[in-house]
Amino acid sequence: MNKNPLLNCDPEKGICEILETQDSEYSAEQLQGTKDKITIIYYTDPICSSCWGIEAQLRKMKLEYGNAVEIDYRMGGLLPSWDIYNSGGISKPSDVAGHWEEVSPYYKMPIEGGVWLTDPLNSSYPPSIAFKAAQMQDKKKAVDYMRITREMVFLDQLNITRTEHLEKAAKMAGLDVAQWKEDYESKAQIEFKKDLDLGRQLGVRGFPTLIFTKDDEILDILYGFKPYTDFERRITKISPDAKKQEYSTEPDQLFAVYPTLTTQEFAVLSNISFDKAFDTLQKLTEENKVSRKKYKNGDLWIFNKN
Repeated sequence: MNKNPLLNCDPEKGICEILETQDSEYSAEQLQGTKDKITIIYYTDPICSSCWGIEAQLRKMKLEYGNAVEIDYRMGGLLPSWDIYNSGGISKPSDVAGHWEEVSPYYKMPIEGGVWLTDPLNSSYPPSIAFKAAQMQDKKKAVDYMRITREMVFLDQLNITRTEHLEKAAKMAGLDVAQWKEDYESKAQIEFKKDLDLGRQLGVRGFPTLIFTKDDEILDILYGFKPYTDFERRITKISPDAKKQEYSTEPDQLFAVYPTLTTQEFAVLSNISFDKAFDTLQKLTEENKVSRKKYKNGDLWIFNKN
């Protein structure tokens, strides 16, 4: 059997799946989060297309339920190496290029697959370790770092295993680059291994996997690409008293929180249709409030600070 995890990136399931995992016990100590909040242990990977697909849902959840929910980002190790796998299906980098092009319209998120043809990644481990180095320094900036590296690989077709791209992302995220580099080359590798070990113990077999916990207990699991209502339903079921925060859907307010948005993200955050979101964003470019980066399968809109 082919053991390449990328074989089971299925848009209908909304999951990038690992075919085999090792079952073992985990301790409640490993699930400890913030008291009085739901902690979501989010297993993801920098090159997981399904994880890119749920960016809109996660961003909306943070705006509406950030007072009730904390997200604990964990790296799952989707692609250790191409060398250890047999052939068949998605068994080589060029196979991923076509796959990414196919899933892009399904998630309504722009994805370019060209990097797998021109400068293919040999593993998702380096950008995963790089994220852990960012996370050790600043959790919020680490999320920004992940976003930057994902835009690099999914949109700009950059090989994010290369140190120059990872280091540039650290600078763009406002991290102490010297400290990030030191951690990337040492302690972050240990932290990454801890994530892999816990993932196996929890039975994580694909991405995205969001494990909803409270008071050191697993209460629900959301597996794969799902609409926003599925996220919200789990939150309100676990914490019936969780209050939805009102937030401004004015474009300048949304871009103040998220400086880059895809059309789908803007639509979800603004509670409007995809077509209306595009028209609104196009008008904002004419007013020089945002810039548009065009891709084969969609657009990225960037807030103009000046």
